[in-house]
Amino acid sequence: MRILLTGASGFVGKALTGALQARGDDVVRVSHREPQPGEVGADISSGRLDARRLPGAELGEVDAVVHLAGASIFTRWTALRREQIRASRIAFADLIVRDIARWPRPPAVFVTGSAVGYYGERGEEELDESSSPGEGFLADVCRSWEHAAAGALRYGTRVVAVRSGIVLGKGGGSLGLERPIFRLGLGGRLGSGRQWMSWVSLEDEVRAILFALDEDGLAGPVNAVSPNPVRNADYTSALARVLRRPAPFTVPALALRAALGATADEMLLVSERVIPAALRRAGFTFAHEHLDEALTAALVR
Repeated sequence: MRILLTGASGFVGKALTGALQARGDDVVRVSHREPQPGEVGADISSGRLDARRLPGAELGEVDAVVHLAGASIFTRWTALRREQIRASRIAFADLIVRDIARWPRPPAVFVTGSAVGYYGERGEEELDESSSPGEGFLADVCRSWEHAAAGALRYGTRVVAVRSGIVLGKGGGSLGLERPIFRLGLGGRLGSGRQWMSWVSLEDEVRAILFALDEDGLAGPVNAVSPNPVRNADYTSALARVLRRPAPFTVPALALRAALGATADEMLLVSERVIPAALRRAGFTFAHEHLDEALTAALVR
């Protein structure tokens, strides 16, 4: 397939690009800078996407779109950062959907990123794709992100929203931040440690996106998470065990809120117990169902 990809330089985007190219797909990256050969330029502020000028194809025909672009959420959410987080996901999706109207034929499938942040704080509730959206900034971003991408439905394009959990893999993501802290023996649980964490290995995240591209019967929201969510305290213990370091500390919720504000409540202290019901119904199998397997693959092998 010829695939238009946003977020190709990101943690998941790099791994996905390699997987797509390895199976023979043609990946056309969308770039915010001056596009290089094989790339397409985009400018959200001016509403410009040069998809009609894709190299090597008359009028830029593509078979699929994968929208993974998004400003990092691993920071304190100032007013400016909130706008960047929203624009890089929602406005970018709007831009692509508007541009599809000018393409000679619409893509067969539009796979958009999203996150389990869609569900918000839910305590002990088990959540699947039929669960209602939650409240808060991240829940609103995810809901609006998915809604923007769903605009492609009007062109007969199949739309899949991949609601990812915490992605665990080599070279980035949350482990890129946690590993140096834990290797120094300074790791510890966050707050009470009882909050549920929904996670997925980088390998399974990429495989789930490929599955969404290929499986014609799959549409709508899809939770890209292991079937085995864990509590934060158990995650902390597993990470310390794999790295062979102690993790004796507890970071109080008040300290996290003082340092990060709302970011702490919606990312570090939030409880989201999510299961991959749609993937399981569609016949998807996981490479890493259990946390120790995923952490070992990311940090040891």
